Amino acid sequence: MKRKDILTPIGIFVGITMVFVGIFTNGGLGGVTSFIQISSILVVIGGLIGAILVNFSLRELKLTFKVFKEAFRQNDTNLRQLIQLFVQLSEKARREGLLALENEVEDVEDPFIKKGILLAIDGIEPEVIQDIMNAEIVAIEERHQKGRAIIQKAGEYAPAWGMIGTLIGLVLMLNNLTNPETIGPSMAVALLTTFYGTLLANLVFTPMAGKLENKTEDEMFLKQIVIEGVIGVQSGQNPKILEEKLSAFLSNEEKNELVDEEEEEQAEFAGESVNGL
Repeated sequence: MKRKDILTPIGIFVGITMVFVGIFTNGGLGGVTSFIQISSILVVIGGLIGAILVNFSLRELKLTFKVFKEAFRQNDTNLRQLIQLFVQLSEKARREGLLALENEVEDVEDPFIKKGILLAIDGIEPEVIQDIMNAEIVAIEERHQKGRAIIQKAGEYAPAWGMIGTLIGLVLMLNNLTNPETIGPSMAVALLTTFYGTLLANLVFTPMAGKLENKTEDEMFLKQIVIEGVIGVQSGQNPKILEEKLSAFLSNEEKNELVDEEEEEQAEFAGESVNGL
């Protein structure tokens, strides 16, 4: 399950706001308006779109909006809950057999987990299950990399198109040197394209590509835990041993929280037993 990642829009908003607050404190409202130049924006955005269209195929470009959306969403998967899921599946499989997990699969939302459990129910060898699921991980990582490449390239192209816009402005300025009073304003306008290109690259595209890469790494980490869990369930591993094995993926803080939860559950169970006597 995924929810909105508010840090991405907040980060972009804070960055842009602080830039223009800095401009305002030095140049007032007139300084801020002097940084708004439609022609410079058109050169940077238009050139950037053109370069992206040349660089990528139509199939890859269709991923653009999906990739952008991923930068504004985050995975809600809880490692401790994931481990507990496999512990419960292991307990049921040992008690009732692997076929008893068919009903449990219907309640699982994650398609990767569902696929692994179904492979286990079908009696596929653990090595084959591992190979199949690892192949899917490689394919997912490859798709993520292709989608992320569009954002990364935009980060590379934006400053370059800013410089191209500056060169255009300088050429136009040099062609009109007969009026010295226009040199200063013309130079300012010429430099604005570099400002726009650099701002887009370093505040939007490059950080967004970095966030997407981190999300991919986190997702691949979770999928490795899933593989270990599925193999443990399929091989009939003791639930306690499986829990210890999967807990190795947790940080020390998360391990302590898991221990605290187990102690609370045991205390509640003991309390209910005493009350029932």
